[in-house]
Amino acid sequence: MKEYVLKQIHHEPCDYYQFGNKIESEINDYGRLKKIGIRMPELFEVDIRNERILKEYIKGDTIFDYVLRNEVKQDFIEQMKAMCVCLYAAGTNIDYFPTNFVVQEGKLYYIDYECNDYMEEWNFENWGIKYWSQTKEFLEYLKNLNDTKAH
Repeated sequence: MKEYVLKQIHHEPCDYYQFGNKIESEINDYGRLKKIGIRMPELFEVDIRNERILKEYIKGDTIFDYVLRNEVKQDFIEQMKAMCVCLYAAGTNIDYFPTNFVVQEGKLYYIDYECNDYMEEWNFENWGIKYWSQTKEFLEYLKNLNDTKAH
């Protein structure tokens, strides 16, 4: 049995980021990352009018799950760094937040398609890595998440 993910584009206000056409961005970003060679779910179908994307389901725990259990393996970090070599050479950053990565059979997959032009302050070493272990940044994020759920 094949499993899929159906992603519905949503439009919430965001104070720190301006979005253009989100569905076009998803399609373009997928193409850009595929060309770079990033391991990610295959894009099967796009419904532009209803802003829906059908993509491959990658079964496994997210890096966020691993961080919660304090079980992030050095191999996952090494796989991320190998991705970064390709990304940086292509002048690209992805969203390095740990919910965007799933480990399936020991392999790291980027399950989002979002990418942006490279900026050093937002690269893995300067931003993303802060959330790949139980750092003060990760624990603060978790606290805020739990505070939000409590209300």
